[in-house]
Amino acid sequence: MSIVVNIYYTGKDDNAKKFAEEMVSSGLVDAVRAEEGNERYEYFFPMDDPQTVLLIDRWRDQAALDVHHKTEMMQKIAALREKYHLKMRVERFCDEKK
Repeated sequence: MSIVVNIYYTGKDDNAKKFAEEMVSSGLVDAVRAEEGNERYEYFFPMDDPQTVLLIDRWRDQAALDVHHKTEMMQKIAALREKYHLKMRVERFCDEKK
């Protein structure tokens, strides 16, 4: 079973884009991608909403996602989110493989 989490980060001016850029430049994106169970971690920019960035985050299973949520990286991500004054909207999907 894969778990896909879509996170929409929204802020003023270019803050959401700056957040995503700092996530990449700081190495946090590479660190998350290297975690056991991570299958996808990519940012996208909606054409009709320049104040929002979409993160598509996919994990092998709930256990891998739980481990990720307990890492020090999550504190760094939260600090960056606060730095850029972003709001989040989350969608979660489970893909049950048969």
